[in-house]
Amino acid sequence: QLQLVESGGGLVQPGGSLRLSCAASKFSLDDYAIGWFRQAPGKEREGVSCISSRNTYYADSVKGRFAISRDGAKNTIYLQMNNLKPEDTALYYCAADYPDRGCSPSTIFDYYGQGTQVTVSS
Repeated sequence: QLQLVESGGGLVQPGGSLRLSCAASKFSLDDYAIGWFRQAPGKEREGVSCISSRNTYYADSVKGRFAISRDGAKNTIYLQMNNLKPEDTALYYCAADYPDRGCSPSTIFDYYGQGTQVTVSS
């Protein structure tokens, strides 16, 4: 079974940057659509970004600030987050959909990681 491990979270000041990683072993992430989600206390889960062989997706709240990318050699998906705001504070986790059918609001992800905490505060 695919296991996803996130890393790269932490405490950062507003305007700062972080790069999150989503890594897997045993299975190539090239065969999956990978999404990043976040959930803040008391709020619903939000789809942040997604990457597939067909397309990429960004939530309006992060467009122009976040960038998703794939490193096949490292079997890792990255989420570069720039100009972070306090409202970006949340638990971020990645998820995978197999087979890769592209990113869309109706994508159902089969595998989820445990998440990495991002806190944006001065």
